[in-house]
Amino acid sequence: MLDDQALIQALNSTPVVDGRRQDLWHDDHGVDSWARKHGEPGSGPGDEERRWLRTARDALQAVGSGAVGSDTSAEARLRRVLAGVRSVPQPSASGIEWHLEVPPERRLAVELVLAWADVKERMPGRLRPCENPECRLFLLDRSRANTARWCSMKTCGNRLKARRHQARARADS
Repeated sequence: MLDDQALIQALNSTPVVDGRRQDLWHDDHGVDSWARKHGEPGSGPGDEERRWLRTARDALQAVGSGAVGSDTSAEARLRRVLAGVRSVPQPSASGIEWHLEVPPERRLAVELVLAWADVKERMPGRLRPCENPECRLFLLDRSRANTARWCSMKTCGNRLKARRHQARARADS
C-alpha cells in the first residue's frame, strides 16, 4: 500500500514553474521513476500501467481541487480505475489479511486512489490544494491547528503576503 508521501509526490507532479504548468509525468522517465520508487521491485511500469497512473493522478487532482462539482468526468475516471477491484480476506497465522485483487497494470493506480481515500478518512480536511491560485501543488496539513494554507511558506505564502502588503500600500497612497 502506498503511503502519504507517495500520494503527495503523485499529486504534486504537475507544478507551476515560471508561470507555466509542468507535468513531471509527461515523459515516461518521470512516471517510471515514481513507480519504481513506490511499486513492486522489478523492471518498471509498462505503457498501460503508466496510462492508468496518469489517469488516477489527474482524476485525484481534479477531485482534490474541487473541480468535480461541475464536472463528473474525474469521478468517472476514478470509477474506471477501480472497476472490478476486490479486497479479499485470507486467513493467516496472525488473523485475517486483506488482499487486493486487481489487474497488474492497474495495481499502482488503484493503490494511489486507495492511499488518497485513506488520507481523506484518517485526516479529514487536511489534504488540500495550496491557497495560492497560481500554484497547482497540494499539501497535507499536519499542524495541530489544521491552519496551513500554502504548499510552502517560503514560496507561495511569502508571495501572497507580499502581494497583499503591496495592495494595501497602494490603497493607502
